[in-house]
Formats: sequence, structure tokens, C-alpha cells
Amino acid sequence: MEPTLTTPAVDRRTVASLFSRLRTRKGQSNPQALYTELRNLGDIFPSPWGGHLVTSYALCDEVMRSRTWRVPDTQWRTSQGNAARWNTPASLQTAKSLPMLNPPHHTRVRRSAGNMFDRSTLTEIKGSIAGNIDVVLDRLEKELLEGPADFNSLVADELPVMSIGTWLGLPRADYSLLRSLTNDQTLSQEFFPTPSQLARADAAAHGLQEYFTALVRERRRAPGDDPVSSWIATWDTLEPDRETADAQAHSMAVFVIVAALETTEHLLSSMVRLLLEHPEQLDRLRAHPEHIPHVVDETLRYDPAIHAISRVAPKDTVLGDTLVREGEMVQLMVGAAQHDPRQYTDPENFDVGRRPSHFGFGSGIHYCLGAPLARLEGKLLLTSMLKRMPALRISEAPAWEPRVSFRRLNRLMVTAA
Repeated sequence: MEPTLTTPAVDRRTVASLFSRLRTRKGQSNPQALYTELRNLGDIFPSPWGGHLVTSYALCDEVMRSRTWRVPDTQWRTSQGNAARWNTPASLQTAKSLPMLNPPHHTRVRRSAGNMFDRSTLTEIKGSIAGNIDVVLDRLEKELLEGPADFNSLVADELPVMSIGTWLGLPRADYSLLRSLTNDQTLSQEFFPTPSQLARADAAAHGLQEYFTALVRERRRAPGDDPVSSWIATWDTLEPDRETADAQAHSMAVFVIVAALETTEHLLSSMVRLLLEHPEQLDRLRAHPEHIPHVVDETLRYDPAIHAISRVAPKDTVLGDTLVREGEMVQLMVGAAQHDPRQYTDPENFDVGRRPSHFGFGSGIHYCLGAPLARLEGKLLLTSMLKRMPALRISEAPAWEPRVSFRRLNRLMVTAA
């Protein structure tokens, strides 16, 4: 017998208005005030555009850890005939990536990837990352001699592509192109992408397709000691068809570059921004540098790169006090859930000593493979900056992209004067 459940009475216009305000400059500069309003509407309630919104930490955690809730894979997306955003080239490219695969395909692909950033790999690349940090901070210091400089473009946007590009063995001349393509490709994953944003995302998807098709072809012709060559060799043992094997290696390469750049760029810029906006916490960190690893996690709790995560009900499922029908989507509003006062003490306080749980690297079977690399980049950058730039401060209000799902800081002007 079907359970009798309450349907939260939430005004659709109120929710739509909240999301409209979130996309503004004011909303992006301080989304937590709006997230408080969103949480006050309930732990789970109907979304104006279909499905449900989830705002509580407990329910987000339940869904993320579940082995039955599914991600919106290719099959789900292509079934949404009346929703163009799910069937665009960029959206379908995303659907082929590891985070958008469901078992058993997800299990097979994840095993083929291995432990990308295990302890030995991190030891090997640590020196290279430290060298890259010296390069970007040297540039920043040079710019600061002339006046205010953009930390975002000089450091946060550069370090991740240098780190992952070196690891993949990509030409440095290609870094700028790859950074631009990945930033545009993620526009397709927004709640309400405009036609122009979808066009940019599709063009970027095409550019990534061309780039990595050529790269896989080159590495098959002349394999080296690099991850792409390794993925090709691995899939040759799993797939008798060479074209299928190459397609799997290609999908892994696209996933790695998109995931490594967009999210890590935000982590680095947000980490520095939050410390400069909370000078008492920065002073505390200088006195207790052992808290540096905690700052990465507190940043990912306070302002993660991804503020909304999609899941699909595998069958009629009771979540909280709501029945979610098979195939319906829930949007996990993790940006709001990570300030849930039932989970955190003083959640609005940025606290460098906090050791928080968070969804910044995902959870469950979709936990981020690149988490160790992002942690290492954040820790090494912050360690170096504390030594080299004791007088750094923000010189003007940060500028944000008008997004909701993927946070992006466009400009973070700083000065050392």
C-alpha cells in the first residue's frame, strides 16, 4: 500500500524568486542569506521546474551515500525530450564522464582509472606543483609592484591547468585553450542556461572533442609514460574493439581536464578570498599553520565549487516526508546544506580550525578521484603564500559569474600595499 505523505506547501513563485536573486551579483557575493531563506522552506519540497529541491544536510547525505539513487546518465537525459538542455552536445558529453555513469558501467570505468593520485603519484608530482606555485606567485608579486593585481587570473586559473597539464603531458601552449574550453563547457550544467550559454557550452564541447580525439590518436601511435597512454593500454585489455577503447580513453581525458580545472580554480580563489575577508582567521592560521589542511575542507564546506548536485530516483522512494517518483530528479542544494545549523555549530562562521564533513568532493561511489590532487595544490599554495605575502589584502569587491550550480569567481583584485 502506498504511504500517505504530506506535500510541502511551498509557493513556486517564492522559490523562483530566490533563484533569480541567487544569480545576481549581490546574490553571488553572499548566497548564504538566500540559502537560509531556502532552508526555511523545508528540508525537501517541489521545485518550480519539476522534481524536488533538498536543503538539509541529513537528506543530502542520505542520497549521496546511497547505492540506489542514480545520476542523470545518458539514458535519462535522452528521455527528457521536452528539455533541450539535457540533450545538447555539451550535456551529452558530460553524461559520458565518470561522475555521470551508473553501475555497473560506473564500476567498470572507475576500476579502469585505478587510483589516479595515490601516495606515490603525489610524491612524484609534488615537486612539479611546488615549482608551478613559485612561477605563478612570482608573476603575482611582479604585478603587485605596479599596483592591484587579479589573483584569479594570475594564480587560481593558472595553477590547476599547469598541474594537470604537466601530469597528462600536454603542451604548455595549449593550457590557455583548455582553460577556456572547460570554463565554457560547464555552462551546460547550470539550472537555467541561456541559449547563448548553451551555444558556448556546445562549442566548447566540440573543441574538447577535437582536442582529445587528436591526443588519443597521437598517444596510440606513440605511447609514452603518461596517463592517457595508460588508459589506452588498459582499455585495450577490456575492449576488443579499438574504436571503443579509444572512446573510453577519450572520455576519461575530457573528464579529468574539466573536473580538475573548474572546481580547483574555485577552491583556490575561494580559499584565499575567505582568508582575506576574515583577517582574524588568517592571523590564527599564521599562528597555527598546522590548520592549513583544515582550511581546504572548511573552504569546501563554506563555499564549494558546486552548489547543486543532481540525483534521480531509481524507483518510487520516500525521502524525508516526501514521495519521489521513479525517474524524478532531486536537486541537492549542498551549498545550503553545508550551512545547516543542525549539522554544524555556527555554520555562518568561517573557522580555520574546523574539521568539517562536506560534499565538496562528492560522496559515496562518486567521491572525487582528484581530491588528493586538489588538497595538495591548496595546501602547497597556502603554505607558500603565508611565507611570501604577509600583507596581501583585497582591493575591490570580487566579481562573480551569474551562476547557481557551478560557482565561478571572475576577478579577485588584491594588493600588497
